[in-house]
Amino acid sequence: MKTFIHSRKFKATLCAIALFFAFSVVAIFFLSKDARRFGRFCDDFFISELTGNTLNMHYIVANPANYGIESYTPLLPSYSQERRNTSLQELTSAIDTLHSINKDKLDGKNCYAYQLLLPYLENEKNGMLLYYYSNPLSPSSGMQSQLPILLAEYTFRSKQDVNDYLALLDQTDTYFQGIGEYLREQAGKGLFMPDYSVEKVIEQCDTIMDRASLEAGTHFLNTTFEERLNGLMEKGIITEKEKDSYLSENSRLLKTVMLPAYEKIGDELILLQGSGENENGLSYYPEGKEYYLYLIRSNTGSYRDIEEIKTLLLQDFSRNFDAMRALLQSHPELVSSAALPDGAFAYEEPKDMLKSLQQMMVSDFPALSDVAGNTMPVCTVKSISKNLQEYCSPAFYLTPPLDDIRENVIYINPKNNPFGVELYTTLAHEGYPGHLYQTVYSQLFFQKTEVNPVRCLLSYGGYVEGWAMYVELKAYDFAKTLMAQAAPETESLYELYKLDRQIQLCLYSLLDIAIHHEGATYGQVHKILSSVGISDPASTRSIYEYIVEEPTNYLKYYLGYLEIMNLKAEAQKIWGNAYSEYRFHKFYLENGPADFTNLQLQLSKTTPGIS
Repeated sequence: MKTFIHSRKFKATLCAIALFFAFSVVAIFFLSKDARRFGRFCDDFFISELTGNTLNMHYIVANPANYGIESYTPLLPSYSQERRNTSLQELTSAIDTLHSINKDKLDGKNCYAYQLLLPYLENEKNGMLLYYYSNPLSPSSGMQSQLPILLAEYTFRSKQDVNDYLALLDQTDTYFQGIGEYLREQAGKGLFMPDYSVEKVIEQCDTIMDRASLEAGTHFLNTTFEERLNGLMEKGIITEKEKDSYLSENSRLLKTVMLPAYEKIGDELILLQGSGENENGLSYYPEGKEYYLYLIRSNTGSYRDIEEIKTLLLQDFSRNFDAMRALLQSHPELVSSAALPDGAFAYEEPKDMLKSLQQMMVSDFPALSDVAGNTMPVCTVKSISKNLQEYCSPAFYLTPPLDDIRENVIYINPKNNPFGVELYTTLAHEGYPGHLYQTVYSQLFFQKTEVNPVRCLLSYGGYVEGWAMYVELKAYDFAKTLMAQAAPETESLYELYKLDRQIQLCLYSLLDIAIHHEGATYGQVHKILSSVGISDPASTRSIYEYIVEEPTNYLKYYLGYLEIMNLKAEAQKIWGNAYSEYRFHKFYLENGPADFTNLQLQLSKTTPGIS
């Protein structure tokens, strides 16, 4: 998938909204009792969540003091029954506090924050009650692969950042020790992952922290660390002597703390191999269906029941399948036209594609300059380091901190080697009008309107990835327009690509429900995939295992997209002749991130003719 998959909850999400604490003493004096209590609750919750996980805090704020965090102890999150019980108590207390506040006494912005917070925390409590159903070492998005990437991309702006980084590195042994204890307890409850997943994770643990490259100083956690220190030296923040000292300490910690931590968790997995009692989906576990419903709500932001979601997907699949069949009947030459010749697309370089995308979106999307003032973002496209390519997705956008959003980077994985229209739509997904544009617009808009900062802690994968999917598909239409004069025959080809993308993601989303809610086995999934032309056992097995290991991941993208399309149809009904693509996109960007139930409620409050 075209995104970087971020860490777990209580996740202060990397795709965050920029906000500031800004209430004057006079304003506070005149607030109602409920408004004051809600303000205190949000401030305390915000600070508590950030100071409890320094890795997340660093990715969310560049300068913690800007958000009332004057001092903190660098911490990685912990896995323990004690921590689970504490989190459950904190969630219960937070929910009770919110229930005791009269949201009707809050102003519009805080009332909306309240409406978002309550169902979010209630759903998180449901997930915490099913604590042992999650898998912190999933082969595709587990912390064994995510933590090194997050460390490699940990920005150094000051000496404090370097010291925090080294302190976190020094805790990787206790962090993975906690995960090991969790996995043993999970296995004792019959909820441990299947052997095919264990084998993948063991291999990753062996290869990610490679002893030979660590001894030689060529590991990516050596080289990326030195690159970041060089940046501090160039700015005069550290001396060469300090750099050498930091390099020595980093090398020591990698070899004496992080490497043994990976070796130990790998050994733990070997011992636990064979204790997994289920090789199929979540529905085969005692409370698997309940956990799956929690994941759908948590990862997609859709509160529809599962049968309704399935109907939505089936209708979309049928519609697109019929459209593809009609397209191939009218253009039979497409059956043998697998791809365009190299160099046939209008642009080759990423920077030119991003410029084109910004031009193509002008009329239908609000301009960043409307909310940016003098803080217009800069975007750089970089290749993912060779050392990281094996563990990264095809492309990702790393969200900047709330208080430092000017510099934005999109990473492309050369291992996947996208080019032409594939690279164009990838850059639309990650850049304009996708993740980069959406993130920067939202952060700047919320700074401007002083929205409550607690909202940056709420993660809505369906809102974010659904939007990226929505604009990625739009980019195929942009591509048709670009090529209309030079190569008119590409219009039908690009439409085929677009339909194929939709059908594939919709099919995998349906398989997600079949596997995790309805109990479909590999044999049944192989038969379904074979009926649509995917019959190679290695391919069908790979698809099946990925969906088992990553429940709701495809739904996050495609159900998110379908929810946006439903919201759009509703906007057209409500606004009538006053509807425009520009107005809808502006509404969506300025009312999220959010779950789709709350977006629907916000939409129902709008008036035809008034944006």
